Amino acid sequence: MKAKILVVDDEADLQLLIKQKFRRQIREQEYEFIFAENGYKALEALAEHPDTDMVLSDINMPEMDGLTLLIRLGELSPILKSVIVSAYGDMDNIRTAMNRGAFDFLTKPIDFKDLEVTMEKTLTYVAQLRETLKAVRENDILRMYVDSSVLQFMTQDTFEKSLMTSENIEATVVFMDMCGFTSISENEPADLVVKLINKYFDVMVKEIIAQGGLVDKFMGDAVMAVFRGEYHLDRAIESSLAVRNQINNFKEEQEGHSGYFPKVSIGINAGEMVSGNIGSAALKRLDYTVIGDAVNVAQRLQNAAKPGQVLLSESAYLAVKEAFKCNLVGEVVLKNKANPVKIYEVLE
Repeated sequence: MKAKILVVDDEADLQLLIKQKFRRQIREQEYEFIFAENGYKALEALAEHPDTDMVLSDINMPEMDGLTLLIRLGELSPILKSVIVSAYGDMDNIRTAMNRGAFDFLTKPIDFKDLEVTMEKTLTYVAQLRETLKAVRENDILRMYVDSSVLQFMTQDTFEKSLMTSENIEATVVFMDMCGFTSISENEPADLVVKLINKYFDVMVKEIIAQGGLVDKFMGDAVMAVFRGEYHLDRAIESSLAVRNQINNFKEEQEGHSGYFPKVSIGINAGEMVSGNIGSAALKRLDYTVIGDAVNVAQRLQNAAKPGQVLLSESAYLAVKEAFKCNLVGEVVLKNKANPVKIYEVLE
């Protein structure tokens, strides 16, 4: 990739000399040079060329000297690096330049071999800074899409070796689904639908995290969450009740219709399940999740729940019946279950 270099010097002959000494790099598009005769002109050039990689600057120049320019460059960009090239190579100027952010200091008359090595070193450092910044930004974006448990898993030394490993765990799975969004999607603009659903997702996620749960995935207008550790079932129910109560207090008034009264249907089940990466390592498409019959039952319970209901399996109810007020809903036939199962609604 071509490196863009700003040369700041009031000597008229330097521009021609630079073009001669680096003619090969210019011809092969390794370097592109832009020129300015003082600090003020340099700032104007940087505004016109914000993708500049490095600055070569003299010290003694009219209007704005090189040492003052160093201060302005530090304010302008933490990535842009400068090398001072000056005949005033006394220790005071060197120390001042380095303290103001100069990457290096060369003295005149210019040793062009030394200059070339210094430029390569500076450009390499700038490239590393850009890659680091890119990685930080990508990591911040990744955190928006990937659960924290996955990120922790990715930083393990054995990450690549353990891609397809799994473990059996005791946990609680919760499925939360927004009711009535199909009709909203049919009658409202897509941007409004996304805005609304993100608003409700934000409520769900905050309550899940507050009780130590992990968001496994978003599925259309539904959320799947997993709770592990001590009292995982209790914490899952507490989270679900908090979500239901908050969603029940929402009323969306939109121009053109009478308003949307959101409700959430929730299914909860606890038991043994398999946790790990599910998918194809060859295709580089994996999903860090939980699977098993306990997970399937939780999803079936959510499908059976009416708007505003939080449903439990019988085994989950028996484990928490002294801590939560529940009502028997009755026996229902769940998909892929041979016999009817008793389900309970959590009231409070």
